[in-house]
Amino acid sequence: MQLMRACRANFSPLFSLYYDSQQKVAPILSHVAQEQPLMSLRAKRSNLPDSNEAHTLWAITDPEIKRELSKFLSSKPIYIADGHHRYETALAYQQEKAKEQSVTGKKAFHYIMMELVDFSDPGLLVLPLHRLVRGIAPSILVRLGDQLRNFFTIESVPFKDGSCQLPSDSSLGILGLQPDSLVVLKRRRDIALEAMMPGNRSQAYREFNVSILNHIILDGVLSGAKDLDVAYTVDLEEAYQQIKEKKYQLAFLLKAPQPEMVKAVADAQDRMPSKSTYFYPKLPAGLIINPLD
Repeated sequence: MQLMRACRANFSPLFSLYYDSQQKVAPILSHVAQEQPLMSLRAKRSNLPDSNEAHTLWAITDPEIKRELSKFLSSKPIYIADGHHRYETALAYQQEKAKEQSVTGKKAFHYIMMELVDFSDPGLLVLPLHRLVRGIAPSILVRLGDQLRNFFTIESVPFKDGSCQLPSDSSLGILGLQPDSLVVLKRRRDIALEAMMPGNRSQAYREFNVSILNHIILDGVLSGAKDLDVAYTVDLEEAYQQIKEKKYQLAFLLKAPQPEMVKAVADAQDRMPSKSTYFYPKLPAGLIINPLD
């Protein structure tokens, strides 16, 4: 809020998704992309899948194209995939500005900058946010495997580097629980994990693997670890190195969620579990600046 007040501008768009089953928008954008771009740059980010990502920026100035896009999107639900806090900050800023001045017309602070991506865009990648955990007492850690068997079946897979993939039928994996092994957790069919989660959450939320990790393991099995320290990474190799160097005790590895899971949770009038997805690629902050005056 302080940055917004000081600069009176948005610097980072919300990352939002929409459905275009008839593919009406993609041909329009492809046509616009035939024009000379306003800007083209590369940003080296070694911890992400494409370490040499490029950003090319075009401006749509044709009034007819803008009307066509606005008409199409105005009838579509928009799903905020990343940026809920920025959205809430923008609402607070709007209310603050409305109290300061007599509002007439369509003031810029009534709107927020947004990046819109089709759910079916082939370039859309959803990465999981793995959990790195420390602060677990040895007495709790030594019993963890047995306690997890109350909810999951457990398999061990040799793990020498960051190339291992979780089986499709697994819930999650754990590094650090057994030496040089990835411990794979699979849901027991005789245990209803959803019944152990908050009753005010949707079925879609309860089926999310991040929800299982948060509520069953971190808040449940590890509830006795009062000083639990949790960090996050999208990089499987980084997670492995953090465990190998004993900077963290455990790494909980998650499978990449599908965009449809995000839609299912939102359609159920619920919110995604905290730190559950990393959408890539995203516009870097400051690439586009939206003045609010």
